[in-house]
Amino acid sequence: MFAGEGATMPFWSKHNVLVTGGAGFLGTYVVRKIREQGGRHVIAPRSRDFDLRDKEAILRLYKSTNPDIIVHLAAVVGGIGANRKHPGRFFYENAIMGLQLIEQARLFGVKKFVTIGTVCAYPKYTPVPFREAELWNGYPEETNAPYGLAKKMLLVQSQAYRQEYDFNAIYLLPVNLYGPGDNFDPDSSHVIPALIRKCIEAEESGADEVVVWGTGIASREFLYVEDAAEGIVLATEHYNDPEPVNLGSGTEMSIKELAELIAEVSGFSGRLVWDATKPDGQPRRCMDTSRAEQAFRFRAQTDFREGLKRTIAWYRQHRVLAL
Repeated sequence: MFAGEGATMPFWSKHNVLVTGGAGFLGTYVVRKIREQGGRHVIAPRSRDFDLRDKEAILRLYKSTNPDIIVHLAAVVGGIGANRKHPGRFFYENAIMGLQLIEQARLFGVKKFVTIGTVCAYPKYTPVPFREAELWNGYPEETNAPYGLAKKMLLVQSQAYRQEYDFNAIYLLPVNLYGPGDNFDPDSSHVIPALIRKCIEAEESGADEVVVWGTGIASREFLYVEDAAEGIVLATEHYNDPEPVNLGSGTEMSIKELAELIAEVSGFSGRLVWDATKPDGQPRRCMDTSRAEQAFRFRAQTDFREGLKRTIAWYRQHRVLAL
């Protein structure tokens, strides 16, 4: 049985669920959705209280919360600029957090571990749509390879631990997320919040142009954050296999199309100027989402234009907090 069919409430009500990164952008939605589905014991630790790079902090966290399900969302993330600036940090911190969390979860007797990977783990020239079977057929795009490979190693660990220790670990691969509550910091934001901020600031200041990184030719797929949370909750409840699973909307658009749409929806009527000296990143991204639909009936529901409207409205209302 699946969400809405009567099985969800008892499942979540009987588990202690630890959500790393549960106070972050995606984590906030995941925690809320678990509680809506009957979760009574959901823990979302803060990094200031538990440094997940530190083994002793992880042990202290597990002993104090006694989780039997862990959803690992905590990560050091950012756009192309942040990845280029901090490749060592992005590799080490993402790898060390995941490796130690999974190992200590195994030793602690956790019943299920859910790792949230990244579309950046896919090879640079993966055929579109990305199928999970293509994950190892090449090297990731260079600007975010350290981050993507660090997260990819957690898939290797999950499958190895299932094989040797019968440890129930699953691995999900979401595409680029967006939505209310996103990170709008220009030094670390991803493309949608970065463009929203640029367009709104230009429109309010009367500027006649907005500079956009790259050529606009590259394509991306985007998943509304609430839809992503729904997919994670469904997979946590219903999916128990070793193969990774894509979470996406299945819709591809060029960065040029994206920028033009954001300008339109945000009310900016000036010119978009493309800075081709900046990298495009991966040439194309679009997921095959059939495995998620077949395995746990996940399909994205939010119309992209509507999702952008909600995100822009949220930013206008909360911009002081969002910076």
